[in-house]
Amino acid sequence: MIHHVWGLFTHPDQEWQEIRGEEETISHMYLTHVLILAAIPVICAYIGTTQVGWVLGSAGPVKLTATSAIQLTILTYLAMLAGVAVMGAFIHWMARTYHATPSLTQCIVFAAYNATPLFIGGVAALYPHLWLGMVIGTAAVCYTVYLLYVGIPAFMNIPKDEGFLFSSSVLAVGLVVLVAMMALSVILWGSGIGPEYT
Repeated sequence: MIHHVWGLFTHPDQEWQEIRGEEETISHMYLTHVLILAAIPVICAYIGTTQVGWVLGSAGPVKLTATSAIQLTILTYLAMLAGVAVMGAFIHWMARTYHATPSLTQCIVFAAYNATPLFIGGVAALYPHLWLGMVIGTAAVCYTVYLLYVGIPAFMNIPKDEGFLFSSSVLAVGLVVLVAMMALSVILWGSGIGPEYT
């Protein structure tokens, strides 16, 4: 797992080819990659929101209660695990349009590795400062998009022009999934599962 993570940051073209050539199962991918890396942002956010807090204006730090933070942490963790699977399923469905024939497992593996910068960027949540989160979050999103555009043609073994269209479709669906998760968060907050402050 770690060598692929390192490879995606140092030589993504070559690393996508290596990942494509491996036989990976969904359960093994989740156990060795997704469950571990998706824990980084939620653990950091729990520590950041309960121990450090964030400052709004001239007031003191605002912190969440431990109970509220653990609820939100668990929901966020489950959403990230589901998000990887949903994106993998979409990539699998969309691959037929471009005459690529990856298995569902390969597509979920691709989605998991592609989300790696987002998971690692979650370290910024240890210190919940608006500008730090924006800078690191933007960098993580940009590199994830870069990996997507580099990875789709290499992983799916399709021409780069088709890969660009395929990647753009995946990116659009990713944004829709993100908006849907945000809407679900608002609904949950309205039903009483929201943040409680100390």
